[in-house]
Formats: sequence, structure tokens, C-alpha cells
Amino acid sequence: PPPPPPFFFNPDHGIPDAQESRGLGDVYKRQPLDDSKELIIKFTSMNHKVSHLPLLQIKKIETQEIDFSQFKGVIFTSANSLKNLNISKIDKKIICFCVGLATERKAKELGFQNIFCAEGNVNNLKELILQNFDPKIGPMAYISGEIVSYNLDQDLISDNYVIKRIINYTAIPNENLSDDFLRDIKSSVPEIVYIYSENSAKTFFTLIKKYNLDNIWMETNLMCMGEKASSALNDIKWKKIFLFNPGEEEFLLYKI
Repeated sequence: PPPPPPFFFNPDHGIPDAQESRGLGDVYKRQPLDDSKELIIKFTSMNHKVSHLPLLQIKKIETQEIDFSQFKGVIFTSANSLKNLNISKIDKKIICFCVGLATERKAKELGFQNIFCAEGNVNNLKELILQNFDPKIGPMAYISGEIVSYNLDQDLISDNYVIKRIINYTAIPNENLSDDFLRDIKSSVPEIVYIYSENSAKTFFTLIKKYNLDNIWMETNLMCMGEKASSALNDIKWKKIFLFNPGEEEFLLYKI
């Protein structure tokens, strides 16, 4: 039999994750929509009902004009860091390191040519940099959001890299849920919820408490990208909690 449908919760600004009957099951995904279109389409084609709820809104942070000619490499830890970057004066042949496929896809879309892509987490990204970029080549720019779960720049500096961190966006938590959404989620609680970041998990927890949704998740499987995200939601009673890596969303459907 086909797996039960997923439910997606958006992490950053809504990196969208996935969306739209309870027929086989529901999936709720918390990620921004444009980043989740492929998963939404895939799960919907499998007869899943997928709902999408952006938990964070991404806001650009204005920075002083940066002379990128001083850098020999650049690190992107999210697609948002690229979306909020003025690339007009950046050599598109510069060596780029991207945390995962969504970030790599955005970098290619913007014309970057020399890209190394990790497997979706910062530890793999660090190893990729250590293996492919000698610190003697020159300094690197690290483009990131205001809140990060891992101090990659400090870690690389301790390995003799020269890193300049440039913060060009911030994630603002969504504080409210619409009446329509509340009615829908109470009448058809999803069988699966995907959470993609600790920041999203904390925002989700706050909304659960604000709207007294604590006791509706006992038949819902929580899928978290990383232990920090799951820890933020441990006080809620879930059917089961699973940890996953990027690209494993569909595989998890068969685990429940």
C-alpha cells in the first residue's frame, strides 16, 4: 500500500517545503514555498495531502558594499544567503561551497560556475572545504543569516583559514496562525510533520503553546532535520520522532 501522506512545516521565511485529504494521510511541512515546490508536487502526485506553513519570514539585511575581489572563495550555507546578495560585482568563476542541493541550484541559477556541494549539513560542508580549499590560496567570504546553528567561520579560522562572515538576512518568526489554518489542522491533524531547523522548531513550539495545540499530535510522526530541532519540540507528545538528512523525506514515509 502507498505510504501515508506527509505534512510540511516551513523553517525559514517559509524555505517552502510542501503542501495539500486526509485520504491516506496528511503531511505538514515547514519550509519556504519556492524551496519546497518539488517535494510538494512529488507528494501530491503520490496522493498525499500536503500542507505548507512558513514559520519564519526572511528579511534582507543591508550591508556595506563588499569588494569580493579580495576573496578567493565563498561559502553559502543557505539559498537565502544567495537570494539576498548583490552578485553584480562578483566573479562567477570564484570557488563556491554550498551546503546542499537547494543552495547549489540557486548558485547555478545566478551564474556561479565553480561549485562544490555538500550533502545538506554544515559538518559535511566543513569537510568539503578542508579537502578542496587550501587556506594558503587566500581569504574566504562566508555569507550567512543572522542566526546560525553552527559557528562554521570560527571552526575554519581555528584550522588557519582567513574567513570574513557577511550577514545579509535575518529570519523573523511568524507569530500568528490564521483562523482557516487552525480550523483545518484541528479537523484533520497531519500524520507527519517535517521541521527543517532549530529556529523553525522553536517558532512552531511557541505557536503550539499560544493556540493550545499541545494535545493534538499524539498520532503524528515528527520528522526533524537534526537533534537541535527535535529537542525544541520534545515537550510535545508525538507518536514518534525521527531525525533525517536532506533528501530523505520520501524515504521516511515508509518508516512509519
